[in-house]
Formats: sequence, structure tokens, C-alpha cells
Amino acid sequence: SEIGIPQEMIELRLNNNALSGILPSELGTLTKLQVLYLNDNQFNGTIPGELAYLEDLIDLEMQSAALTGIIPTELGSLKKLQILYLSGNQLSGTIPTELGNLKELVDLQLSENSLSGLVPTELGDLTRLQYLWLNYNQLNGTIPSVLGSLPELLNLLLNRNALSGTIPSELGNLLQLQLLWLHNNQLYGEIPNNIGKLSELLEITIQDNSLTGTVPTMLNNLSKLQRLWLHDNKLNGTIPSELGWLAELRELQLNNNEFTGMISS
Repeated sequence: SEIGIPQEMIELRLNNNALSGILPSELGTLTKLQVLYLNDNQFNGTIPGELAYLEDLIDLEMQSAALTGIIPTELGSLKKLQILYLSGNQLSGTIPTELGNLKELVDLQLSENSLSGLVPTELGDLTRLQYLWLNYNQLNGTIPSVLGSLPELLNLLLNRNALSGTIPSELGNLLQLQLLWLHNNQLYGEIPNNIGKLSELLEITIQDNSLTGTVPTMLNNLSKLQRLWLHDNKLNGTIPSELGWLAELRELQLNNNEFTGMISS
């Protein structure tokens, strides 16, 4: 190939350097590649669509690489891909619906870009997904209820976008979930009761929205919960005394709401 790399290469790790310039389309000729790490460099330009030719690719990591442009729809043809890291770049445009074709995907991290548009419902087809990081973008529309059908999901990070609508009650089906970060959006409505079914939850951060209603008493079932941030909403009623049952709770922020009544000891 023109970049002087043997065609039989299986792993190529160029991460954590000071590499610059445009990513060569000739990377697409390294068709035996299974692992490609380009992260933490200073490239400019876009992600070459020719990466779609790397049909054996399992792990593609290009986070914090100063990449611009869109996420190529062609990446949706990488049927063996398990890890896709594109966080911390300057990517724009929408999240390609074609990413829903990546049925082996376990870890999808697109945070800290300038992605806009909707969260694709096709992501609900990624039934092996454990990590979904879409935070720190400009995504709008509602949270797709189909995300509640990801049985192995551990992290759902949608914070710091422009998402609106209600929190889907279907998220109460994510029984393995450990992190639920929805803060700094434009969500309204009530906190779904069945969030209290997520017994593996360690963190709920849904502050800085426009949520109303009361704090569900079912949250007292979250015996592993360490962080509960509900501040800067429009929640009302009394603060449930049941929150005192959460033995692992280390951070409770309820400020800037409309709570009334007494503080339980």
C-alpha cells in the first residue's frame, strides 16, 4: 500500500502520538485488519469511508484525534465490529442509522462532538450493546423508547444534549444498567416509577431538566445506588423518607426544586 504497511497486518496501533495530516484512504486496503487504533493524535480532515473495506475489523478507536466532517454511513457495513470509539472529535451531522446494522457492537462512544439530529431508533437493534455514550453533543428529539430493549446495556449516557419529551418508561427494562445520565437536557414529565426496578444502578443524574411530579418511592429498591442527582428541576411533594434506606448512597442533590414538608431523620 502507499502508506508502507504490509497488507497482511492484523493490528495497527498508532495511538497516543502527535500524528497530523489527513487519514489516507489507503487504510481501506489493509483488509486483514482486526484492530485499528488512531486515537489521541492531531489529524485533520475526515474519516475515510474506505474503512468500510476492513470487513474483519473488530475494534476501531479514533477518539480525540481532531477529526472533522460526518460519520461515514459506510461504517455500518463493518459487521464484525464490536468497539467503535469516535468521542472527543469535531464530528458533525447526524448519527447514521446504518450503525444499527452493527449487530456485534458492544461499545459505542460518540460523545463530545457536534452531532445533531435524532437518536436513531435503529440503535435499539444493537442487542449486544453494553456502553452507549452519546453525551456532549447537540442531539434533539426524544429518547427512543426502543433503547429499553437493550438487555445488556450497562451505561446510557445522553446528558448535555437538547433532548426533549419524557423519560421513556421502557428504560425500566434495562436490568443490567449501572449509569443513567440524562442531565442537562430539556426533558419534562415525571420520573418513571419503574426506574426503581434497575437494581444494578450506581448513578442516576437527571438534573437540569424540567421534570415535574414527585420522587418515586420505588427508588428505595436501588440498594447499590451511590449518586442521585435530581437538582434543578420542578419536582414537588415531600422528599421520600425511603431514600434513607439507600445504604450505599454517597451523593444526594435535590436543590432547586419545589419540595415541601419536613426533612426525615
